[in-house]
Amino acid sequence: MGIVAGLDSSPEFTRIVVCDADSGAVLKQGYAPHPVEGRPSDVDPQAWLLSLGEAAGGGLLEGVQAIGVSSQQNAVVPLDAQGNTVRPAMVGGDKRAQVAAADLVDALGGREAWAQAVGCVPQAAQPVTKLRWLNKTEPDAALRTAVLLQAHDWLVWQLLGRPVRRTTDRGGASGTGYWSAATGAYRADLVELALGHQAMLPEVIGPADAAGTTPEGLLISAGTGETMAAAFGLGIGLGDAVVSLGASGSVMAVHHEALVDNTGMITSLADATGMHLPVVTTLNAVRTLRGAAEMLGLGDLESLSDLAMKSTPGAHGLVLLPYLEGERTPNLPHTAGTLTGLRRESMKPEHLARAAFEGMLCGLADALDVLRGRGVEVRRVFLLGAAAELSAVQAAAPALFGAQVVVPQPADYAAIGAARQAAWALGVSQGTLDPRTPPMWQGPAGQVLEPGEELAVGQAVRQQYVSVREQTYPGAFR
Repeated sequence: MGIVAGLDSSPEFTRIVVCDADSGAVLKQGYAPHPVEGRPSDVDPQAWLLSLGEAAGGGLLEGVQAIGVSSQQNAVVPLDAQGNTVRPAMVGGDKRAQVAAADLVDALGGREAWAQAVGCVPQAAQPVTKLRWLNKTEPDAALRTAVLLQAHDWLVWQLLGRPVRRTTDRGGASGTGYWSAATGAYRADLVELALGHQAMLPEVIGPADAAGTTPEGLLISAGTGETMAAAFGLGIGLGDAVVSLGASGSVMAVHHEALVDNTGMITSLADATGMHLPVVTTLNAVRTLRGAAEMLGLGDLESLSDLAMKSTPGAHGLVLLPYLEGERTPNLPHTAGTLTGLRRESMKPEHLARAAFEGMLCGLADALDVLRGRGVEVRRVFLLGAAAELSAVQAAAPALFGAQVVVPQPADYAAIGAARQAAWALGVSQGTLDPRTPPMWQGPAGQVLEPGEELAVGQAVRQQYVSVREQTYPGAFR
């Protein structure tokens, strides 16, 4: 079919991959940082365009027939009736909006009401919460806001020359807090509840639909959020889960239906293929390891991993509940971490190091079990993040997760997923691909780790952790 490109506009940079449309082989790449210092809460979206132009320099896109756009989630771009930005885009975690999140939960009648309405409970980062903050803090800007776009919607609209029609996809829409993955429809009443009045929202188009064609004849696909694009780039399907190891952690899996979770632990997102992508997040992942490394006077996580490997599964009875920042899964926002099992023989640095790794992974296994408990099948786990390369993580994860673990080679899977979406839309437009079946691209190379004979040992360690958690926080998962 030719060549396609995928661009990923993350919070800090733009990365572009140019791929063979049939195989997915990466032919060329481009990169440029955003011209913005640090990670501010407010960003002029023109910075994203400047970065995109720089990343595409040197004729990178010559011969490309279609482009897909992936971008940071949770960014909201408020526009006036003429299509100009009312204020800078509101991006990132944005702790300013924490009070607004609580306000919204109360205004609709509680967590259960939100879960039933849109499949998630408002968090500070979400667009719906940022709109509430805008309404309460900058009422003049809120009043002038006539159109609401997310980052990838805005970029697609700009690439197409700012047409009258504005579009988004199911994946991006499902993260807003005012579109339901279960019903496939906007909740305009929730926009009004947050912003104080109605606003125009982009048309939600299908996974294989084109958003439009540029005057030069370049097809632009629907675009999607970074999470959905990365899942599509990895090629995950039913039976697969992705565990991401950042400072905090997340677990997501492909499922055939939207999951309504009245506790708010599951965020019910849509994926980039027409399926669903339930996500469970933990507040404590790699920050647990960094804390343990500092406590033990170690300079890096590799040293912590080497030390942990000198211990044995179960860390001689030491159990760390890694709730250092409070926790979201389970919902224990005001807790601290807990270290139990201190005996003379367990009070050695290597056992504390091992307990940190096991505590982090057991916390993520809890998140996996939230999905399993709702009927989500998990046969294979993709483990992402720099910490996935650590030997202590790889030694313990398969047995603690009770599944095959794949550690893919590092790549920009969000950009690859965006390119795969572009290839799909291009193939459908040419009549060579079915709109229900995405192009079959080669999956990522990586290490495959089996639980094997360690499964029973791992499950005993997991049970030790669960027993301590239940004793310390009885019924936390009820």
